[in-house]
Amino acid sequence: MEYTFTLKYQLTDGDSDLDALVERLGEAGCNDALVGIGQPGRLALEFTREAVDACAAVRSALTDVHHAAPSVRLIEVAPDLVGLTDVAEIVGMSRQNMRKLMLAHPDSFPAPVHEGSASIWHLADVLAWLRAKGNYPLAEDVLDVARAALEINIAKEGCRLPHLASKEIEGLVG
Repeated sequence: MEYTFTLKYQLTDGDSDLDALVERLGEAGCNDALVGIGQPGRLALEFTREAVDACAAVRSALTDVHHAAPSVRLIEVAPDLVGLTDVAEIVGMSRQNMRKLMLAHPDSFPAPVHEGSASIWHLADVLAWLRAKGNYPLAEDVLDVARAALEINIAKEGCRLPHLASKEIEGLVG
């Protein structure tokens, strides 16, 4: 099956020759990615990758990028962190309808990762909630990719915490 996802990276000073970087990415197997280098110091790769499952697709792409550019730092696997507008677009409804759903189901709608003037959610949580409601057509591959992105992003952030601190926090947030 084909899976579409984006890997976002921070470049190092050693990766200032962008043409050479793009060449190395192609040689490493990233020829199924659209490369974005518009923002200084950043690299975005939108993959459409064939694999047995979404996790395998994302992991193989991460490996290929690492071989081509071992010094780049992963910022995010997307789609994961999204606003209501993003979810509405993915599901094929208006932002207003998505907001109505959120407000109509305050006890069951997933809690945001960040709540503020622009709240964000993990896409996998909202898609799983919509699937459980049963009335929303969802492409299986989108939910699978969102779950894989969530898993990798959480693991990446977890590596930033000292082991003891993460165990203490785990007990507090349950």
